[in-house]
Amino acid sequence: MDSSVEAPVLPADVTQTLLDSHTYADIERLSSTYAWLRANLPLGVARSRNFDPFWVVTRHADILEVSKNNKVFHNGDRATILTDRYTDLLVRYLRDGSPHLARTLAHMDDPDHRKYRALTSNWFTASNLSRREDAIRGIARGFVDRMFAKGNECDFVTEVAVHYPLHVIMQILGVPIEDEPMMLRLTKQVFGNLDEDLNRSGETVVTAEQGLMGLQAAVDELFGYFDAITQDRRANPRDDLATVIAQGLIDGEPIGAFEAMSYYSLVSTAGHDTVSASTAGAMLGLASHPAEFEKLRTDPSLIAGLGEEAMRWTSPVRHFMRTATEDYELNDQLIRKGDWLMLCYMSGNQDEAVFDDPRAFRVDRTPNKHVALGFGGHMCLGQHLARMEMRVFFEELLPRLTGLELAGAPQHSKAVFVGGLKTLPLRFAGA
Repeated sequence: MDSSVEAPVLPADVTQTLLDSHTYADIERLSSTYAWLRANLPLGVARSRNFDPFWVVTRHADILEVSKNNKVFHNGDRATILTDRYTDLLVRYLRDGSPHLARTLAHMDDPDHRKYRALTSNWFTASNLSRREDAIRGIARGFVDRMFAKGNECDFVTEVAVHYPLHVIMQILGVPIEDEPMMLRLTKQVFGNLDEDLNRSGETVVTAEQGLMGLQAAVDELFGYFDAITQDRRANPRDDLATVIAQGLIDGEPIGAFEAMSYYSLVSTAGHDTVSASTAGAMLGLASHPAEFEKLRTDPSLIAGLGEEAMRWTSPVRHFMRTATEDYELNDQLIRKGDWLMLCYMSGNQDEAVFDDPRAFRVDRTPNKHVALGFGGHMCLGQHLARMEMRVFFEELLPRLTGLELAGAPQHSKAVFVGGLKTLPLRFAGA
C-alpha cells in the first residue's frame, strides 16, 4: 500500500469509550462499540492526549494474524496492557527503565519466552493434569455442596466462582490453604485496581497515579510472599509448582529473583481469575438462557462445549498490547515499526464473520474458534487446566441442578485488562 496514506483515526467519542473503565462494566455498551468498529473501522488508530497513539484491532482474523507473528509483534518492548503516558513514566522510574512492574511470560519475547515457558509447560500438559482430575473433582464437589448449603439462593461469584479455581491453583502451586484469602485479595487488587469494590484503597480511582500505586503495592506484597516460598522450596523441595519455579534453571543458571517472583504472581493471579470469570459467565449464560440450560440438562455431553462458549461469551482477558518491530501490512493498513496495537479479544470473539449470532449464548456452538485463551506462541499456558476445571465443576453441578434463574442484577468489574462478573445473584433448585 501507499506508505504516504494517513492511518484512519477512530472518532474521539469511540476512543474515549475504549479508555473509560466504566465501559468494561457495561458489556452491552462495550459490545456495541466493538460491533461499530468491526463494521466501520476494524483497524484504526486511537488518539488521546494522555496516551500514545495505538491501533485498535477488532476483527478475529487480524487478531490471529498479529498473535501468530511473534517475531514481528512483540510483547515486551512496551507496556503489555493499555497504559497512559504518565503511568508509563512512573513504571519505568520504579523499575529502572522497564515498562513492566513484573516480568511474566506475558511480558517476554523469544528466546526468553520459550525458555521460561519450558520451565513449567510439562506441569500444564493434558496428560500430566489428568492425574490430578480426581483431586480437582473433589474440590469441585465440595463447592457444589457449599452452593446448595446456602439454600436456594446465593451470589455465585462471591460464594463459589472466585473460590473454586483459586483452591485448585493454590494446591498445584503449593500455597497453604490458610493463605488463600490473601491471594484472593491481592488478585482483586491487581486486576481490579480501577474498581472501588476491588482495589486496595476501596476508593474511586481518579488519577493514573492512584491506580498505579495500588497495583504496585499489591505486586510488591505478592513478591514478598513468594520470596519466602522460594527460600523454603530451595531448602525443602516438594511435589508442587512452586518447587519447579524455585529450582528452575535458565541457561544453566538459577532463575532470577525478579523473574521467579513474576512467575509465581502470574500463576497465582491469572491462574484462577480468568477461570473464575468464565465459570461465573457460564452460570449467567445458563440462568439468562433457559433453553440452553434445558439443552445441557438433556444432553450432558455438551458440558465441554459449555466451557468453550463461556470463555468466548465472557472473554475475561479484554486485551493485550503488542509492538511492531518492523513495518507490516495488516488488513490493507501499514503498521509501522514501533507502532502499538491493542488486540481486543472480546471483539474478536463477537466477530460476525466467524460466529453466527455472536452475541447469543449457545452451549452447542460448533465450531467455536474463540480467542479467549489467546493464540500462537503466547497461547494460555494453563489452557488445559482451565478446560478441565470448568468441565469437572459442571459435571458435578448439573446432575443436581433442576432449576436456575437470576435473583437480581449481575454486576461486572470496571476492568480494562482482565475482568468479569463481581456479583451474580442466583436462585436455583436442586434434585
